[in-house]
Amino acid sequence: MAKFSVLFVATMCLASLLVASADWNILNQKTKSGLKISLRNYCESWRINVELNNIREFSVVPSECTDYIGKYMSGTQFKADSEATIEECTLYLNTHCDIKKDGKDAWIFDIDDTLLSTVPFYKKHGNGGEKLNATDLEGWMAQGKATAIDYSLNFFNDIKRRGMQIILISSRKEYLRDATIDNLVDAGFHGWKSLYLRGPEDECKKVEEFKGDVRKELVKNGYRIWGILGDQWSSIKGVETGRRPFKLPNSLYYVS
Repeated sequence: MAKFSVLFVATMCLASLLVASADWNILNQKTKSGLKISLRNYCESWRINVELNNIREFSVVPSECTDYIGKYMSGTQFKADSEATIEECTLYLNTHCDIKKDGKDAWIFDIDDTLLSTVPFYKKHGNGGEKLNATDLEGWMAQGKATAIDYSLNFFNDIKRRGMQIILISSRKEYLRDATIDNLVDAGFHGWKSLYLRGPEDECKKVEEFKGDVRKELVKNGYRIWGILGDQWSSIKGVETGRRPFKLPNSLYYVS
């Protein structure tokens, strides 16, 4: 009888767990404070916390949110958010930069999803819902078909008109140099001072360390880094981040 009672209780516990699992739905969830949230609330909260660098090192976008993130990254709100960033860059330049025009005033740009868009690639791979295949991404980059991000192109040209040196620092590999240059020029970007890509000696470094090392060398050579524009925290954190770093939104992927 005792054995039967134990078995019965165990069975009932298992059944209740299975029912609870079956009933779980993001649409029926509440926060710890008791606030009922929708799928949109959940995905927007996830996206915002990515941008705030609270959510880090994620390898995929949550499956519940891939459609939401895909629509955001190709929609009006993304463009409005990005253009607001560029407006702040311009305001900063107009009000806080005493440019010497001696060849040492510099502005640093990332490339992917700062100057050139990889959104079409990620759209074909589940809007960040698929774990990244680096070989596939590099193959796509090698085709040189990435399109210009128009507001970044306008800002790039504004920097040139001000007589500042444009430095490009990308986590792309060195063997993609020719394809990257051709793609940039075809998309309307030209007139930069230097382009830094990751050589074999840099592949064991995290992106943040690689980019920081490049900036240290630039400062050592007398450059004044007035600003940095990138879409990843690893592009704007670390050592020698310049007078003011600016981040564009991107919740498709995380690069450390």
